[in-house]
Amino acid sequence: MSFWNILIPILTLIVGLVLGFLGGVFYLRSQMTKMQNNPDMLAKMAKQMGYNMNKQQLQKAQQMMKNQNQNAKPRR
Repeated sequence: MSFWNILIPILTLIVGLVLGFLGGVFYLRSQMTKMQNNPDMLAKMAKQMGYNMNKQQLQKAQQMMKNQNQNAKPRR
């Protein structure tokens, strides 16, 4: 067995995990941004988790998400 036969699969696994993680983070952030602007999407997610939210609770959740998004922006 050659050194390269061991190294290449390990490197491929590491690169795949890193790219998959970054892709998942990007997808999740885009979905969270969509939920901030679409109360129906937020209500659907809450219902899937077993919560029934009224309009006031949905508005409060959207406001919390917007505030959290503003506080999480990178600082330079």
